[in-house]
Amino acid sequence: MRPLRLKRYLLTGLLTFIPLWVTWLVFKFVLGLLAGIGAPLVAALLNALALVAPHTAESLKMEWLTFIVALVITLVALYLLGFVANRVIGQRFINAFDGLLARIPVVQTIYGGTKKLMAVLQNKPSGVQRVVLVEFPRRGMKVVGFVTRVMIEDGTGREMAAVFIPTTPNPTGGYLVVLPLGELTPTDWTMDQAMAFIISGGAVAPDTLPASPALLRGAELEDHA
Repeated sequence: MRPLRLKRYLLTGLLTFIPLWVTWLVFKFVLGLLAGIGAPLVAALLNALALVAPHTAESLKMEWLTFIVALVITLVALYLLGFVANRVIGQRFINAFDGLLARIPVVQTIYGGTKKLMAVLQNKPSGVQRVVLVEFPRRGMKVVGFVTRVMIEDGTGREMAAVFIPTTPNPTGGYLVVLPLGELTPTDWTMDQAMAFIISGGAVAPDTLPASPALLRGAELEDHA
């Protein structure tokens, strides 16, 4: 009985730990990314303080303290940026800044493409469900994707959808596929539900999945037959 009890307790502990570990990895990645933005400013402040009070600056050069201060500076800066961006003067400044970056070929491609992606993900496309299921990387396998754009194929006139497929558990990377609109399986999921599904590795998911249009058409033909 003891070996069985030991195995059961170890398995229960592992299943309890894994969600906490995955959550920590995601938060560590995001917080580290934000703190990395403010780290140069913290280093500059410490160097300036070292000229006036070298002993105080040396005592403040602790990794955890630098991390927290850099994170706070970044969060405050993002809040102020969002506050200014929602004002008329801020919008004019951002438009002028966008116009400046548009004159730099490589920077404009990266900055402009990223900004358009963020705008697309925030606004639902007209006539197309944002969160879809796609057969990828082969037929029979389904992954969650986000429709970013609908285009018309020359010659055939078919509607083609550009779909971003994020990876698990880090959704910042992924694949971009272009496929006919009829091959998409629309869902009623929100962006939050889809992101929770991806980050959790499928653990946080609804009880049912929508069937693909092809399967539904096949079922209707069988019923009529």
